[in-house]
Amino acid sequence: MNTLSPRLRKAMNTAAWAHRHHVRKGGGIPYVSHLYSVMYLLASVTNDEDVLIAGLLHDTLEDVPEEYNSAQLEADFGPRVRELVEELTKQPLKSWKARADAYLLHLSAGASLEAVLISTADKLHNLMSILDDLEIHGEDLWQRFNAGKEQQIWWYSEVYQISLQRLGFNELNKQLGLCVEKLLKQSA
Repeated sequence: MNTLSPRLRKAMNTAAWAHRHHVRKGGGIPYVSHLYSVMYLLASVTNDEDVLIAGLLHDTLEDVPEEYNSAQLEADFGPRVRELVEELTKQPLKSWKARADAYLLHLSAGASLEAVLISTADKLHNLMSILDDLEIHGEDLWQRFNAGKEQQIWWYSEVYQISLQRLGFNELNKQLGLCVEKLLKQSA
């Protein structure tokens, strides 16, 4: 995709509006930077506009359902985008581990390949951010997460293995694998 279509621009604006009060953990960086990065990573492997839009909006139903719900998402961007975003929306289970296990089970068996691709881009950018912050803040960075260092390492390793199994080797999996390897080395 060489240009930003009106529909894609609308999705970028919707993501910025929906997450206008959110910042990334630990740095005060506007959360929308993550969403734009996910879209950028996806654009390196697909030109499917629905996938790019779902990448931009992948956290919307989870983070701001009272402001932007499934019906509005479908009205604005169609049923396929809504379905993809719903596939990526974590269920509000009690513990981090229960949510993680449910998400991984869904990725490994029930999720569409497009949803797995979006999840891979999402987790890749999250892990890139963690690695950047690890260099700046050191081990203190793990305090900002609901799950500790060992659980985070487990989480990203599992997502990588599932993504590799479901999608095969692609540029995003290559980068995610390198980031997981770097995290393992830095944590040894």
